[in-house]
Amino acid sequence: MTSKSIAKLLIAVLLIAGIVYTAIFGITIGGKVILPATFDEEYGVRKGLDLTGGSVLVFEADGDAEITTATMDQTVAILQGRADRLGLAEAVISPQGTNRIRVEIPAVSDPSEARDMLGALAQLTFRKPDGTVVLTGDDIKKADAVFGATDESGIANHHVALTLTDEGSKKFYEATAEVVAAAEDQRYIAIYLDENLVSAPGVQNAINTTECIITVGESEDPQAYTEYLATTINDGKLPFKLNAIEMRTIGATLGEGALSSSLWAALIGLIIILLFMLIYYRLPGLMADLALIAYVGIVCIVLAKFRINLSLPGIAGVILSIGMAVDANVVIFERVREELRMGKSTGASIDAGFHRALTAIIDSNVTTLIAAVVLYIGGTGAIRGFAVTLGIGVLVSMLTAIFVTRFLIRQIIGLRVKNPKMYGI
Repeated sequence: MTSKSIAKLLIAVLLIAGIVYTAIFGITIGGKVILPATFDEEYGVRKGLDLTGGSVLVFEADGDAEITTATMDQTVAILQGRADRLGLAEAVISPQGTNRIRVEIPAVSDPSEARDMLGALAQLTFRKPDGTVVLTGDDIKKADAVFGATDESGIANHHVALTLTDEGSKKFYEATAEVVAAAEDQRYIAIYLDENLVSAPGVQNAINTTECIITVGESEDPQAYTEYLATTINDGKLPFKLNAIEMRTIGATLGEGALSSSLWAALIGLIIILLFMLIYYRLPGLMADLALIAYVGIVCIVLAKFRINLSLPGIAGVILSIGMAVDANVVIFERVREELRMGKSTGASIDAGFHRALTAIIDSNVTTLIAAVVLYIGGTGAIRGFAVTLGIGVLVSMLTAIFVTRFLIRQIIGLRVKNPKMYGI
């Protein structure tokens, strides 16, 4: 039993070492690259606007547009949704005055690139062959890229499923009925962003429903094209046209030394925590330290793999989640020590301690996770960045506390260590 436990501990230590190595240097497995947790504009973790600077753009609504508070909020929401889908969680998009929108995108030094990353900012229109506008973005509820059957043959293919409003479906029925009766080379409805043609799908029958499909025909990559078309339609549903009136690059708002100072503070805090756990809880503290190192490595890998924008609030979220991980271990070990003081065996004390602590750990982590979700939904910019890192950290810390720490602690039973002093008593 002792040799088996030692072998398991050695394997666990090697796995944790592998996680740390991957977080620092990166690794390639089966052709898939797991990036190192380095700060880099092209690879790894991206710096937030306060740490690296970025691009600032100001858009102004077209002079002929009817602008209200509702249409401004709708436009901001559309642009924010586009930024979120691109993984720009730190992007700050907010109204400026009555007819302007300010966009701040970190880690993108070229304002033109930042504008292009947000996608088309023009108005969407569906037009008949003679140029008459049939539908605008207001007539479309949503567009989805779908892979499935489009007719009775049951053959699946890539297409765009379009959902229209009731008013939009009436307009579309009248237009498609007119187009179907026209000459063969005029049987299509063109999709435009401003004056740029996006697609011109053919019309075979008059469409009298709120649901219709757009097939892509021959294409080198039909899946990519349908996703592009659906995204373009959704993003083009702006209530008015936007013109870029200002595009510039800004520097790091907190200075170059802010990042290194924050990381050093986090590292010193982590070392103090590791020493405290080892000195106060002895052998269980050593196992908790290994689990905590694994936790930090996993979080770093996740941040790098998903290219998370990390600002100072984001770093604070990671550090706070480290505290949650330590808190879970403290709750577990205190319960184990209570069981040991009652005279129970080591194995029984560990099992009972974990069982008694599990409910408290789940409750505290779930409530924190709920808070992170609320912050993400209701917040913008750096607040969302904090919510993302806090949510990732809480999920990982809960898993490491429940599974990794428990696995490591249970190996102590196999080592037959029974001296109470080794458990901090």
